[in-house]
Amino acid sequence: MIDLLIIGAGPAGLSAAIASARQGLAVRVVDEFYRPGGRLLGQLHEEPDGVWWNGLDEAARLTQEAIGLGVEIRCGVSVFHLTQSQNGWIVSTTVGEMVAPLLLIATGASEAAVPVPGWTLPGVMSIGAAQVMTNVQRVRVGQRGVVIGINILSVAISRELQLAGITVDRMILPPSTAVSGTAGQPQAVMQSLLRVAHLAPSLMIRLGSKLMGSPWMQKLAVSLYPSNGFSMWDIPIQLRTAAVEIVGTFQVEGVRIARVAADGSLIAGTEQIIPADFVCIAGGLSPLAELAAIAGCPFAYVPSLGGHVPLHNESMRTPLPGLYVAGNITGIESAKVAMAQGTVAGLSIAKAQGKLTNEQPLSDAIQQVKIVRQNATIQFHPDIVAGRALVGQMTAEWIAH
Repeated sequence: MIDLLIIGAGPAGLSAAIASARQGLAVRVVDEFYRPGGRLLGQLHEEPDGVWWNGLDEAARLTQEAIGLGVEIRCGVSVFHLTQSQNGWIVSTTVGEMVAPLLLIATGASEAAVPVPGWTLPGVMSIGAAQVMTNVQRVRVGQRGVVIGINILSVAISRELQLAGITVDRMILPPSTAVSGTAGQPQAVMQSLLRVAHLAPSLMIRLGSKLMGSPWMQKLAVSLYPSNGFSMWDIPIQLRTAAVEIVGTFQVEGVRIARVAADGSLIAGTEQIIPADFVCIAGGLSPLAELAAIAGCPFAYVPSLGGHVPLHNESMRTPLPGLYVAGNITGIESAKVAMAQGTVAGLSIAKAQGKLTNEQPLSDAIQQVKIVRQNATIQFHPDIVAGRALVGQMTAEWIAH
């Protein structure tokens, strides 16, 4: 008999398993991937202090620690239904039903791809798929390619592709449509990139970004943005160029591009085709929260957290008895924040089981989440703190009524 079932063996799920197992709980973790680690497995980047963050090493450390504490980790297991019972939760999986009094959903995030004409050609993939193929599967996605979609995630992964010896010819915008939204608008994209300008290898870019605080300065910068863009790690980031079509007969052969105005509209007569043997489309991340919806958990739509998130308090407890959430299902943030949230969830669950006699570790863990968030190298969305506060308030109101 297990005390806790965790769905998701990523940074949040593994950290929660460790924290709860340390308090004496019997814990099982299931994940549909063939190995634990989640998105950690594909992450590799250099932090501002020069230290390299290696997700593979971090995943291995968490996995070994969890197993050492007696946590059962079962990979290759998909969950397709949840039912609340008098004794807890009945979880339907591809290997049969599992029953546990307490359940933590730590399913992470899903990636959206912006449709571009020609996107069904072989050689077109999401930026996240390219990251997994490169850093996890050790498969070269191509020789020279184009990234369509300029955001914090795609900039980071483009650098990872480059470190693997793959040439990213340039990063450009998707066509400006109702589907692409602000991703096809140069000024909106510039605003998002300013949040990671401190990671730029160029001192000029880092200093220049500090002058872009006001909207009118950003508008001026977009209007004066050079056609060849600015380079980060020798990767041209072209805010005034958009993809018109991905071209090829049987596979990707190139991308038809065009210059765009400051509002994202195509400039007639500027089209050209650039060669490429692969294309990555980056549409951003959103919480992967379907299982929480199946469970009947109430939701809130909070754009600053990435979309619809299940209601939960700072102890990661939802309004449903025995159901907890942690990680990117609660809002898109870094792996370090997810790990800190997982620790909170694990301790909160241990408290619910009467295993945590001293609440100070839980209070400290909640405070640690705030510290990690404040010091995060990358912020995927602005107003994260305000979004978190809003969800907490809505959760309290839901429980009160």
